[in-house]
Amino acid sequence: MGDIESVGVTELPDDFTDDPERILLDVREDYEWDEAHVRGALHIPLGEVPGRIDEIDLDRELFVVCRTSGRSYRIMEYLLNRGIDGTVVTGGMVAWIAADKPVDGGPDAP
Repeated sequence: MGDIESVGVTELPDDFTDDPERILLDVREDYEWDEAHVRGALHIPLGEVPGRIDEIDLDRELFVVCRTSGRSYRIMEYLLNRGIDGTVVTGGMVAWIAADKPVDGGPDAP
């Protein structure tokens, strides 16, 4: 996808909760977030990102995740056109779960 950088899920930490250097932006819909999400991720659905851009700490390295990567590439194209760098998480949450990385949410969540 052109000049958009990507990274595999195994190259990322399991938890972004107290990571001062990086931020994981999850652009999936609310119901998808509720099913399973990465600990410490920032949730802003794709369609809301332009209006909520100020909620993203742009001083941190930005990673974007969705279900399989399609929405992540779309929002990264939008952000790059506004001078904001970031990296797409290849395979999204499908790849995250397939790699057996931990998630919050879902029917078994506390």
